[in-house]
Amino acid sequence: MSSITRSVQAMDLLARKGPLGVRAVAQQLQLPLGSVHRMLLDLSEEGVVDRTPSGEWELSFRLLEITGLQLERIDLPRLCRPFAEQIAEATRETVNINALSGMFGVCIDKVRGNEGMQLDMRIGSRGPLNCGGAGKAMLSYMPEARQEEVYTHPLPALTSHTIVDANRLREEIARIRDRFYSIDDQEVVMGVYCVAVPLLDRSGHSVGAMSVTGPSVKKPGGDNVMPVVAMLWDACEHVSRRLGYAGEWPPVAASAAARRAG
Repeated sequence: MSSITRSVQAMDLLARKGPLGVRAVAQQLQLPLGSVHRMLLDLSEEGVVDRTPSGEWELSFRLLEITGLQLERIDLPRLCRPFAEQIAEATRETVNINALSGMFGVCIDKVRGNEGMQLDMRIGSRGPLNCGGAGKAMLSYMPEARQEEVYTHPLPALTSHTIVDANRLREEIARIRDRFYSIDDQEVVMGVYCVAVPLLDRSGHSVGAMSVTGPSVKKPGGDNVMPVVAMLWDACEHVSRRLGYAGEWPPVAASAAARRAG
């Protein structure tokens, strides 16, 4: 087996099951411990993998940089971009397009507004699903088994507003499913607010989300929020239909009250 084949297998394993210790990688790939350790060090020198504070190995974001040109060719950014541009112009705030990747959300495109204060997420940056408008929107329409994976793992705190209790997060996700939009009240960065709607595939599960982020305070049902929600609903419906979603929009779980508020 060539070193390239071993490296690709290690990256695939870490993408699916990481972070993992060197011994676990060696056991699952059935390779000598010393060889795996040297391979991971080589990948680390190239910025492909990183060590966690606990000493385990996980993929870094270098792969997204390497495949940046390819990301521009996949459907989601291409389908979302025209709507993102319209919404950014109308709201003067930044519109982010996010894709679901395992237990994280990844920013795959953005359109900056012209407000003075912007949350400038790098394309390729990733964040946890327990906080942020897009993260919680994607979590709300993941399959239940995958939701439970998130709830049973430690929930990272990015600010004092981040939900880090699993029961509180379950309650928040239930509210998001009921109204079919998510609010970020300074959960990622203090002073920055966000509203987001999930993008659904043919099975009705989330594959991404579109969000509007900026300094204006956003509260559920607020007068400044529902017009933005209506724009996001329209944009995400068009994209979700192109991805094969054929159900009611907003989905059945969206309450009549949320629709009247729009």
